[in-house]
Amino acid sequence: MKKFLSLFVALITTINIQAQGWPAQYGGVILQGFSWDSYDYSQWTILESQATDMKGFIDFVWVPQSGKCLETTQVMGYMPYYYFRHDSSFGTETELRSMIKTFKENGIMTMADVVVNHHQTDGWFDFPAETYNGVTYQFMSTDICKNDDGGNTLKQANAQSVSLSPNNDEGEDFSGGRDLDHKSENVQRIVKAYVKYLKDDLGYEGFRYDMVKGFDASHVADYNDAAGIEYSVGEHWSSVSETSSWIKATDYKSAAFDFQFHYAMTNAIKQSNWQQLNNHKTLMHDADFRRYAVTFVENHDIQDRGVPDGQYNTKDPIAEPYILAANAYLLAMPGTPCIFQPHWRAYEQELKSMIEARKLAGITNTSDFGSYLSNTAYCQTFAKGEDNKRLMVAVGDETKFSVPNNYTRILGGSHYAYFLTKNAETAWTNKPSGTYGEAFDVTLTAVSEDANAKLVYTLDGTDPKANSTQVNSGATVRIDKACTLKAALLTGGKVTGLTTKEYAIKAFEPYSFKVYVSTDHVGWKDINFYSWGTNSKNSSAKWPGDKITTTETVNGKTWYCKEYYIDSKNDLVNFVFSTGSGSPQTVDKTGINKTAYLEISTTMSNGKYTINDVTKDMTTGIHATAIDTSGNDNGWYDINGRRYNKRPANRGLYIHQGKKYVIN
Repeated sequence: MKKFLSLFVALITTINIQAQGWPAQYGGVILQGFSWDSYDYSQWTILESQATDMKGFIDFVWVPQSGKCLETTQVMGYMPYYYFRHDSSFGTETELRSMIKTFKENGIMTMADVVVNHHQTDGWFDFPAETYNGVTYQFMSTDICKNDDGGNTLKQANAQSVSLSPNNDEGEDFSGGRDLDHKSENVQRIVKAYVKYLKDDLGYEGFRYDMVKGFDASHVADYNDAAGIEYSVGEHWSSVSETSSWIKATDYKSAAFDFQFHYAMTNAIKQSNWQQLNNHKTLMHDADFRRYAVTFVENHDIQDRGVPDGQYNTKDPIAEPYILAANAYLLAMPGTPCIFQPHWRAYEQELKSMIEARKLAGITNTSDFGSYLSNTAYCQTFAKGEDNKRLMVAVGDETKFSVPNNYTRILGGSHYAYFLTKNAETAWTNKPSGTYGEAFDVTLTAVSEDANAKLVYTLDGTDPKANSTQVNSGATVRIDKACTLKAALLTGGKVTGLTTKEYAIKAFEPYSFKVYVSTDHVGWKDINFYSWGTNSKNSSAKWPGDKITTTETVNGKTWYCKEYYIDSKNDLVNFVFSTGSGSPQTVDKTGINKTAYLEISTTMSNGKYTINDVTKDMTTGIHATAIDTSGNDNGWYDINGRRYNKRPANRGLYIHQGKKYVIN
């Protein structure tokens, strides 16, 4: 019996070890929830508000490094200073926790950006001491690699009579911060506590390790074991052979980004040669490492960041008119695809349909794939899904795409098309579930081996029957109000292959909101609001912006305030506040699309005043009418402080001319 239990424990242990790194046959899709300097669209509150839109399509959201940095100006987080404090340029720790919780409630996991290769210091050698759960953690100068910063750190250490680690860096040097010696017991102790905190306390369910070429791969395995994390991916920017060697060196406990997948796509586009998708070998091409390939076509390092050509590889971003084609190939292939946030924002509905096709076909990170046609003008490639289903993607010159006999075309657009094998036996709709701004047409396609298959559908949420409304494949159905569309195949008198879509029609209603600013702490007697955003009406003509004299008294405090306008769902407003001359000024405050209360703090960052967002401390968004020469304010306000120029059409509680109104 003891022998049996020992074998059982050993078996379970083996299974747990194998489960780490990245699961096999994983069919999920990652969204990189940020781009470089995306301090507006990547605020935790903004990302959280998109959870219901992402539900059922996005399985993982990779977010920026969330730890507090030494600088309090806007930074992307790649120079970490604190491990156990998570107020960042993207929001407060409270907002971070709320976002992770909301994602989890919607079946979405959150991936932390784990930056442990290097660390920021206050000066050359001063690391912060942090206490978490009664234990104090602090890096020491002896935790810094002896050859850090090309030897400059050693020179400084000798000048200050400071000791460094006796060990050289295990990998590439990084001059921006102090490179940590991961052989150090203190470094390992702190990093292991940190990654456990990320998973067990904050609630992250996956790790993206930054700059893993800077330290030995074995440490990634150790840190993943310490946290018990199942999903791990490293930024190993290199060749296929070197990246696969790195994965092996982690004891297969981490996946890696497939940078060569990106280069295959950019080469195909730049050279107008779509054979590059087959000729340029990627991590995804290797059946032994396909499971560990996190594929992408663009990310924050590769996008155009407005720096000289060649720096950060900005010569290789995906550009129009090929963004959809690049993502179509990405989402049809094995590996775990990672969509770039700007692409998602621009083409959310199209990408959702591609994801639906991927999941319908059962494509996973370990699926096999093959080439159907490949030449300079275009490329058609298929991936093998579950139950012998196959999804084929065509990219390039769409006028030359061909439809194989056993496939049905289900999607198409600029330079791409999707084809699904007829054995999928399903009713396909080309519009994903969601809310649309106006009425639209849905195309119904019969994917069936029965050439005579028809389609039946209902719009009231009931399952279609043989005598329900019947149409031929390719017919369109007009959706002009909220409904549940259920469509199915009708073959031989039998109804099969049911598809359900939930549609809502809600035209975006422009609204206004106010931004309130208090200067009590700094004693400013005048203030300018400098603003910019996607809506030109919200952008100041020139620095230092608009001189604000309008005030409101809220909770006994006087606030300067100004109204702004949201004309589309993607509108956001960003701010810098200053005295009338433009100096002194505050740090940037970005990503605002609803009423906000902001206090200018006496705390300085790089010569600029920081801002405390106290919106949640205010009891209500509805307050006294502004003191303004324009006369009485006759607008309608909802409970979030949004202003409407006419009586709202939606149900809810509103304030109008100082009175409460309930609109049913």
